[in-house]
Amino acid sequence: MPLMDEWDDMLDCEGLLCPLPVLRARKRLMSLAPGTVLCVRTTDAMALIDLPHFCTESGHTYLGAKAEGAVSLHLIRHKEKPGT
Repeated sequence: MPLMDEWDDMLDCEGLLCPLPVLRARKRLMSLAPGTVLCVRTTDAMALIDLPHFCTESGHTYLGAKAEGAVSLHLIRHKEKPGT
């Protein structure tokens, strides 16, 4: 598991409310290679529920979250096999 400060790509969703962080993460993950780690920056508290649920439903791996003041960093590893 990567450290919370190690990722391959970042998506800034600060100021966006549910469901926009999940929708934008989904769109970004579609363009990334399998195994890539995406860091999603959010200020919406619901992201702590929505992003892990999205990962479970879509096959990606939710690696955890870390708070940096009002911003939360969420790490998601792109599923290893495309289309599964």
